[in-house]
Amino acid sequence: MTRSDPVPESAELDPAALAKRYRAVRAASLALADPLSAEDCALQSMPDASPTKWHLAHTSWYFETFVLAASPGHRPFDPDFAYLFNSYYNSVGDQYARPHRGLLSRPTLDAVRAYREHVDAQVLALLERNALDPAARGVLRLGTHHEQQHQELILTDLKHLFGANPTGPVYRDSAARPLERPPAAGPASFAAFPGGLHEVGHADPSFAFDNEAPRHRVHLEPFALASRPVSNRDYLAFIEDGGYRDPAPWLSDGWTAVQQRGWEAPLYWRRSDDGDGWETLTLGGVRPLDPDSPVTHVSYYEADAYARWAGARLPTEAEWEVAAADAPVSGNFVESGALHPLPAPASGGPLRQLFGDVWEWTASAYGPYPGFRPPRGALGEYNGKFMSGQMVLRGGSCASPADHLRASYRNFFYPDARWQFSGIRLASDAAS
Repeated sequence: MTRSDPVPESAELDPAALAKRYRAVRAASLALADPLSAEDCALQSMPDASPTKWHLAHTSWYFETFVLAASPGHRPFDPDFAYLFNSYYNSVGDQYARPHRGLLSRPTLDAVRAYREHVDAQVLALLERNALDPAARGVLRLGTHHEQQHQELILTDLKHLFGANPTGPVYRDSAARPLERPPAAGPASFAAFPGGLHEVGHADPSFAFDNEAPRHRVHLEPFALASRPVSNRDYLAFIEDGGYRDPAPWLSDGWTAVQQRGWEAPLYWRRSDDGDGWETLTLGGVRPLDPDSPVTHVSYYEADAYARWAGARLPTEAEWEVAAADAPVSGNFVESGALHPLPAPASGGPLRQLFGDVWEWTASAYGPYPGFRPPRGALGEYNGKFMSGQMVLRGGSCASPADHLRASYRNFFYPDARWQFSGIRLASDAAS
């Protein structure tokens, strides 16, 4: 699946086009929840995850708070929702504690669905009357991309929830069962890129998050990127060589995590009943581990340790973006229905699977670009205040919407996070 070419801002903010996008994004969230029971939607498996019901409500809270609240005569759907479904916007008000979201048996899922319908009717009415100025339409457009981030979180948080269930629940029978398996790509090779001055950061007039700007110059030494992400077969060699028992390739904090948390393999891997192989939990249930699929659900610490063990390193985010700048945004996204990484194709250019399948850890800490200034007001809290202690990932995953991604997109998570579809692409220095 391929993302269409960038759309100019004026076209994206056209009321009719924005209404079409708004309807599509909001419908996609409900479609993700359709296979779930009310119980599935209410539970929370860990503090970093949230219940599906909360995601459905919070994304509606965004539109009510930042778009509808400024409309003359607006009345909140339920005054308590301003507290219950505010995520982290301190300038807007207090928030219900994130680790306790799974305790919210009320409002019910039906009430949250009614909340969504109420918000949708009012937002679409404003667009129909052309009653939103360009700034408000920009906030609305940001909200649709924000909701797409939560769509991915719905799937990853749900998978973590199902992973805590010993019966191996199935979200969708068709998940992880591609209709046609591509030929295996074989051993990875490396594609070389020249050093020198390069420009990175969002450049065209279509939508991007504030953390993708300003566009700026970086100096890179010559480098090379692996032709495909690290596969399960590749990673098994690391495990079988004692990778989780040898402290040598690990960062100090990573080795502490291995010891304290008992890591022996990527998240969701487990030995098969016969003891001779591995299985993994997918959104289609427990399946035999596919050796040719990209390894996923590894932390930054595991990615970095594997790279050291392999005699390579992780790419910087600037290297990754320079390498991906001219590549089409095509691949295995949420729309494919696989909801799981697929094997790299045997052909398709020097770099395959740059987009989709797995988010790729980089060696770059998440921080501001030179000249970055967060927007004024509450929406300035969206990205800027998280620029500490996290690492950047690039490329999107099998749970990402196709039209949500671009080469400049910066995802970020703490280095011990494993519940996202996060994987590894190796890099190396190249001769100048």
